[in-house]
Amino acid sequence: MLGIAGRVARFCFFATVVSAAGCATVHLDGDKTHSVFIADLGDTHYGRLADGWVDIHGGQSGFFPLAQGMDSLGARLDMAEKAEKSIDLQYFLMKDDTAGKVITNALLRAADRGVRVRFLLDDIFTTTPDRNLLLINQHPNIEVRLFNPISRRGIHWFNFIGNFSQANRRMHNKSFTVDAAISIVGGRNIADEYFQLKETSVFADLDVVAFGPIAREISESFDVYWNHRLAVPIEQLLKEPNAGELVTARAEIEEDVERIYAGIYHDALASDLMQDLLSGRQPLFVANAEVLVDDPDKLENPVSEEFKQLAADLNQILQSAEHEIVFISPYYVPGDNGVEYAHNLVDKGLRVVMVTNSLASNNHVPVHSGYARYRKDVIRAGVEIYETRADAGRVTQAGDGPELFTLHTKLIVIDRRYLFVGSLNLDPRSIDINAEMGLLIDSVELTGALAKALDELIPKLAYRVTLNDDGKLEWHAMIDGAEVVESNEPQASTWLRFKSWFMKIAPESQL
Repeated sequence: MLGIAGRVARFCFFATVVSAAGCATVHLDGDKTHSVFIADLGDTHYGRLADGWVDIHGGQSGFFPLAQGMDSLGARLDMAEKAEKSIDLQYFLMKDDTAGKVITNALLRAADRGVRVRFLLDDIFTTTPDRNLLLINQHPNIEVRLFNPISRRGIHWFNFIGNFSQANRRMHNKSFTVDAAISIVGGRNIADEYFQLKETSVFADLDVVAFGPIAREISESFDVYWNHRLAVPIEQLLKEPNAGELVTARAEIEEDVERIYAGIYHDALASDLMQDLLSGRQPLFVANAEVLVDDPDKLENPVSEEFKQLAADLNQILQSAEHEIVFISPYYVPGDNGVEYAHNLVDKGLRVVMVTNSLASNNHVPVHSGYARYRKDVIRAGVEIYETRADAGRVTQAGDGPELFTLHTKLIVIDRRYLFVGSLNLDPRSIDINAEMGLLIDSVELTGALAKALDELIPKLAYRVTLNDDGKLEWHAMIDGAEVVESNEPQASTWLRFKSWFMKIAPESQL
């Protein structure tokens, strides 16, 4: 009893301190320059290629999936090296690691050549030091804006808690666009794990290269966020460093990149994928497509159906499905409405497949807790559920690699014709709270090829989760040629199972 009383007393003390300390807020209506994407790009490398593409394919665009992390990093670096007028990039997070350093260096080198760089970054989980972001921003051809930032005055987490209702609303969009002619859209942030640079684990993700007219639509979407009141120029948040500090910071970045050039940077640029795609040696998939994106005003208004624009647009295409829908989402928390939604799809005669992380492969245990309470109901609704194996890393890698596997891919495959790829998870945070974006691509060839690959991969990567005659969960898999059946969360320790049980206390609306 005394222990409980002590914890209550400490909590009350902490709450009193927070209240007494107050919290600092960000002034969102400061002066900033309104800008839009550069439309006159016919004299650039990618602009000329895009003009030639349009002459052949009219209003259709070109697409290619980037499943391997090194290809995806190499594509971004190659695009930055060939940029001539503009780079616009928009991300949920960036880390101070190898991927963060090489992207930073690529942006600086492009800016040195006269390329205009606009970098829009969500603030909450970015760990790149403010000093480095200021360095980028101080370049005359680079501007950095932080989306819905937390004040730098006072204590960071006090500011977050004190402004929770606003700070909880995040921009989850991800795009990298060069010369309004070529873009990369998908699930990857700027950090080592998203490009499979971690030696201890595989973070399976997917982007698509988007070339041609669709890149202008992505640029238009970027402009809406870039000019929104929540996009705050970084110099309004932080004290400007002196020139000496900037010189030192850039020298440190260049030294880091020089050190890793012979390894990661060189290997990424050595990827022939971009050259093969744009030379025609590896044909792009020709398709019509559209950008599905939430309005950033979503983040300044109460949660309501009115502002769930991406979800509403996606629902239209899902309701038109005639045969099959395959959902791939690392984080799946359907809620009662999601269970009913899945049930209705199955009742229409559709095959519905859901691929998500198992407890052992999930890097967010509370999300698995939220999902697990609905798992039986989703199976009873007729959905085929697959959970990825935590030891499936080598299945996705050529040669020997790390076994530890986490799914981060966000895809929806509809009738093996329509493909949605982007930032959207199937959970309340993505659908209700955050802003999201993605591409809806109409291509039997691309979607069919991906669906065929999934047909082969899913049984190798995942357990099929079913209910036995007693209504209890079972996990089925073929491992090393033998059928395996588990009756508890597979490959999860007792401690991990306990954490998952305990984390059921987490509010579902925040998952």
